[in-house]
Amino acid sequence: MHTDHENSSALAPYRVLDLTEGGCMIGAKLFGDLGADVIKIEPPGGSPSRIAPFYKDIPDPEKSLFWFAYNTSKRGITLDLEKPAGQELFKKLLPTADIIIESFEVGYLGRLGLGYADLCRVKPDIILASISAFGQTGPKADFKGSDLAAWASGGFLYTCGDADRAPNWISFPQTSLIAGIEAATGAMCALWYRLASGEGQHVDVSKQECAMAPLWNFLQLWDVNKDNITRHGGRIYIGRTGVCQTVCYPCKDGYALVLVQGGNEPLVGSTKRLVQWMDEEGMAEDWLKAVDFVADYNAAALTAELADRVETAIAKFTASVEHPELGETLTYCGPQFKLTETPLTYSRPAPLIGQHNGEIYGEELGLSAGELKSLKRDGVI
Repeated sequence: MHTDHENSSALAPYRVLDLTEGGCMIGAKLFGDLGADVIKIEPPGGSPSRIAPFYKDIPDPEKSLFWFAYNTSKRGITLDLEKPAGQELFKKLLPTADIIIESFEVGYLGRLGLGYADLCRVKPDIILASISAFGQTGPKADFKGSDLAAWASGGFLYTCGDADRAPNWISFPQTSLIAGIEAATGAMCALWYRLASGEGQHVDVSKQECAMAPLWNFLQLWDVNKDNITRHGGRIYIGRTGVCQTVCYPCKDGYALVLVQGGNEPLVGSTKRLVQWMDEEGMAEDWLKAVDFVADYNAAALTAELADRVETAIAKFTASVEHPELGETLTYCGPQFKLTETPLTYSRPAPLIGQHNGEIYGEELGLSAGELKSLKRDGVI
């Protein structure tokens, strides 16, 4: 447990070592935004996740908007785990940590002498959350798997795209993001157990299984109604009425996702605000403002005629929306949930390459300036 932080945040006493890449980095970000001391460990020279899009389209690993998004509230160090000196340095850092989150291929850390059993010999109550394509055990454990493979083998890909074409891959790495969040959830559960028992755990997260998480309603529709959902493009199929509702609308520079919902609050509230916005722009006709979205626009009552009429009105509106250019100050999305006593905060921007090497290796682990210089010369940090 790390005790130097103020206790104004939910997880201030704890330290997390982040060995993830890609969208999986969101898991440790959640810990950081909740106040934990998160140390992002990347290879010397920079992480392969410092990718496009770049700020103002300037190709530079220090200007990766992807990196900015998933590494708030983290400190950053560089370390080559494949070098013996790097492994020893990691073991020196290990006793200060509570949780490690990693997304290497299965067995990679074990081959370096840094597997779960090895880590427990250094710190018996360590919590290791491992993210992989198909889990740490089983017939596919050693298989490599891309985001596309996870979507396909998890079943979700079957529901994406147009009915008369092959399934369409969701381009952004959704399974990595879901897996990162599930890893954080699993690690938090293991941390709660450790508070009561004093024992750590190995948390196993499979991207394939994570890809099934957003698919449950499709599985339930089959179990309950024997309704096999097929692909409907940018439309949502409503099983109770058979109506297809458009959610993907063309706009000036691409497409906008707009889900018009009815029924009860808070679902209908967002729809009313959309109609109000359209009215302010002079693009909401009287019939649209008169629609009862509570009684007439719900899963049981919606008709194809009303859905098509609302769709046509919104399509005209989205085709005229302008988007402001990126300013000098980056605006991040707000916290995904709110706590009254210990709110989420972005305590620091994403770290530069090796930004906190001196602070962590020198001030905390006690390495001298000469030792740091030697480690850098040898490519260890």
